[in-house]
Amino acid sequence: MTYCVALKLNSGLVFASDSRTNAGVDQISSFKKMRSFVQRGDRSIVILSSGNLSITQNAINTLEMQGRHHDERNIWNVDSMFDVATLLGGCLRSVQNTDRPFLLAGNIDISANFIVGGQIKGEPPRLFLVYSEGNFIEATENTPFFQIGEIKYGKPIIDRVIRPETQLPEAIKCVMVSFDSTMRSNVSVGMPIDLACYVTDSLVLDNLRQLPEGDPYFTAISGRWSEGLRSVFSTLPDPEWVCPTTPAAGSDFFNQTQNQTQIPIQEIPPS
Repeated sequence: MTYCVALKLNSGLVFASDSRTNAGVDQISSFKKMRSFVQRGDRSIVILSSGNLSITQNAINTLEMQGRHHDERNIWNVDSMFDVATLLGGCLRSVQNTDRPFLLAGNIDISANFIVGGQIKGEPPRLFLVYSEGNFIEATENTPFFQIGEIKYGKPIIDRVIRPETQLPEAIKCVMVSFDSTMRSNVSVGMPIDLACYVTDSLVLDNLRQLPEGDPYFTAISGRWSEGLRSVFSTLPDPEWVCPTTPAAGSDFFNQTQNQTQIPIQEIPPS
């Protein structure tokens, strides 16, 4: 399983991906799911991938091979990130069309998704989600992030924290919490985590880091977040209709909860 997330902020872009590929409980390997394409001063592009590994690798390889033909449209000469997303979607379709009959015959899932984002000189940073069919959507101010893979566990913290005005350090911290929540709930997502941070209008990608198992910063974030959650949870008020802990205290419990809707109980008469 995979977890990848990317954020589009006023101050820049943040990308993160895990490196675990699970082909069964006894066959777990690590593969990078982040690729970057940088021409300093002209363009900085990052691609995250999830889904069928052979499909995603072949689509990226096709995109790279296109870049060797300078007389054709490719990732190095198109004028916009929209064009990059279009090229990537086309590569994905091409690989899908070639491999689909053989993979489906073996009952193999061929779904694959990409997040692609970055900045090309002359336009602002942009972020796209490319679906398995090759079509795509773009991040907006109302939805300034995309996730692919095992998204459900790490989404709540991003929903609550991330806004376009969120600063990059806060965004990275939020992404770390998102990954911690995901890895605690799904063991098929795991370290190392690849992290990239792009600063708006820099047109370079110098902030790349890989967080290995036991990384001090991630470990500290995980521990502090767990402690904080437990601390806040302990301060939450108990429900007024809480079930009593002793039979004596509960003798007239339901008579005291006059404002609560009671659930009818159907008892089976003795035979």
